[in-house]
Amino acid sequence: MGRRTFSRDFKISAVGLVQRQGYTVAQAAKSLGVEPASLRGWLKQYPLDGTPHPDSPAGLQAELRRLREENRRLLMEREILRKAAAFFAKESP
Repeated sequence: MGRRTFSRDFKISAVGLVQRQGYTVAQAAKSLGVEPASLRGWLKQYPLDGTPHPDSPAGLQAELRRLREENRRLLMEREILRKAAAFFAKESP
């Protein structure tokens, strides 16, 4: 049998069975038809709120996006301050 892939939503729902509804990993895995080892991996990958774990590939990508956006904003702020400093330096006698 080939390797099956599951959507992010499916994985989060499976994690919810264990974390929110009190199923054991074995019970949830059996009811969903997945391997318990897969479900254990999903538990590590997705915390209760459904966001990726910081050390997972998805979590690292999210952190990278956040840092790039922050870097873009800081570069823009620095440029504005640089121009403002130059403007006020010209006006001072």
